[in-house]
Amino acid sequence: MINTILTSPYKSNIIDVVQFEKGVIIMNKRIDKKKQKRTLESAVTATATSSAPATATPVVEIKEVVKDLRPSLELKISTDEEEAFTDADFIMAQMRVGGLKMRVKDEQISLKHGCIGQETCGAGGMAYGMRTIGPMVHLIDVCEKYASKTYWIVNYSNPAAIVAKATQTLRPNARILNICDMPVEVEARMAEILDTDLSNLEVDYFGLNHYGWFTKVQCNGEDVTEKLKKHVAEYGYVSKASYEDALVKDPDWLHTFTNAKKIVNYFPDYLPNTYWQYYLLGDDIVDYMDINNTRGMQVIHGRETKIREAVKKLENGEKIDLTQFYVGVHGKFIVEVVKALAYDTRSRQLVIVKNDGAVKNLPDDAMVEIPAYITKDGPEPVRVGEIPRFYKGLIEQQDACEGLVVEAVIEGSYKKALQAFTLNRTIPSANVAKEILDEMIEANKEYWVELK
Repeated sequence: MINTILTSPYKSNIIDVVQFEKGVIIMNKRIDKKKQKRTLESAVTATATSSAPATATPVVEIKEVVKDLRPSLELKISTDEEEAFTDADFIMAQMRVGGLKMRVKDEQISLKHGCIGQETCGAGGMAYGMRTIGPMVHLIDVCEKYASKTYWIVNYSNPAAIVAKATQTLRPNARILNICDMPVEVEARMAEILDTDLSNLEVDYFGLNHYGWFTKVQCNGEDVTEKLKKHVAEYGYVSKASYEDALVKDPDWLHTFTNAKKIVNYFPDYLPNTYWQYYLLGDDIVDYMDINNTRGMQVIHGRETKIREAVKKLENGEKIDLTQFYVGVHGKFIVEVVKALAYDTRSRQLVIVKNDGAVKNLPDDAMVEIPAYITKDGPEPVRVGEIPRFYKGLIEQQDACEGLVVEAVIEGSYKKALQAFTLNRTIPSANVAKEILDEMIEANKEYWVELK
């Protein structure tokens, strides 16, 4: 039996998790703010505890979905680290340190200063990353202590680029594979444009997380890159079929997928990850964003409210449509990665790995997002070769920014934090960088290491 842990909040598609293997362990994992001091050492060693009972949202929902799909599945819920992690083979990790409350603060502080207010990009992404480094390293240490000797952490925690950079720096031998579903979400839109199944596509790709480009797309072995470019240049990653997709029905996501057309027209060499809108179209995006209705606020008042209402009905013995929680390619993606690690399938997936020459003219220590064959021993990266100067320059700047964020946390360095904020493409000057950083320090005093 393969023991699998899903850390909370849950981002996995429970359909696929349940079908993957018998013996799923779910851990409702939270970091207790009172126990997390303002030094990296204590943040790393802080006890992970639950701020809510095991029956709290979303565990009630998970219980019901498992019961609906696989009543025979052994499901355990625990907030005790030793109990939950002992002999665990796979840990599917997704943590949001500070919760949605801090996401909203990240967004609003950035927008207040006329900059991108987003959870993984710009100042908000750096703030979120600085909150997450300590708890993520702690998770690795827990796995080293209790889990199977051949454990794998498959990490979905954002901001994935900073988290990957930090874990590689602080725990270089950890058995952790950092992944992100956004390229796969874009691939799903490509499949809709081509009127084919996602499984028929194979892509070449390079960059950092939320900072990458599709260089080639094949459908059943046929190169369809130029066909896709032509469509995206006119419509973005939107087709008639995609309007039936729940994600595209969301106005913000529709705006995001449509924005790709401007980027392709400006820079037609490659097809962009949608997150390029924040870095290349920042003025447009700031104009579009509403400080009084940020994305975090929309999630609180939308998806989170929906889940709480569903849980309340379930607790009252009412029937609900559970299929509304069977969502997304993100869940299928993480399960495909875990299956490849478990069964040595050599499945080709886009993952985040240490460069080590894969992109020939990028630093070896850059944590790049590229295709790799997933084996029981981890990823075998596909060699990308050299990339053009424009794209190299963009990536090197962002890699330096993310590296400085990690060093700022490790060293407790205000100087390096300011350098990181100044270097980020979403922040126009050192003056604005300092204003945002100083306000972020105050907002994050319960979560960040002390910066001196």
